[in-house]
Amino acid sequence: MRIPLLATTLAAVATFAQAQSPDPNFARNIAAACANCHGTNGVSKGGMPSLAGQSKADLLRKMQDYKAGRTPGTIMPQLAKGYSDQEIDAMSGWFSTQKP
Repeated sequence: MRIPLLATTLAAVATFAQAQSPDPNFARNIAAACANCHGTNGVSKGGMPSLAGQSKADLLRKMQDYKAGRTPGTIMPQLAKGYSDQEIDAMSGWFSTQKP
């Protein structure tokens, strides 16, 4: 009786661990929503600033400033409030590695 219980417990732990493992495309997938205004991979075709190649620290600060209401804007404050700090950190890092 103990072996099936142990097997079930180990299977549940393995499933939980797999569900908790980071998605290698997490940042890219979240950053894709920015393409509407800031261009594919953060390379703007004009009008909006490009995000590609900016430093992670600058992008992170700008997004946190929008999120906290320290920087006014038309749509960015509302959009920034929809992201967790983890998502903002991931996006900032991803955009910083893109070629302008």
